[in-house]
Amino acid sequence: MCLAYPGKIEKIKGAKAIINFSGVKKEANISFVKVKKGDYVIVHAGFAIQKLTSEDAFAALKIFN
Repeated sequence: MCLAYPGKIEKIKGAKAIINFSGVKKEANISFVKVKKGDYVIVHAGFAIQKLTSEDAFAALKIFN
């Protein structure tokens, strides 16, 4: 089972993005999803695999907190 934690895209350069996971910043490949700065995504194995609405991201973050 995989547990996905939403992250917010802070910077995009080509097919890579810097994603902020509640203060932990990681680089991920975003070539599988159409996203822009400020969007929330789910990342697995270094690839963004799903874009989330802000409402869904906030709901998930509320549960984690």
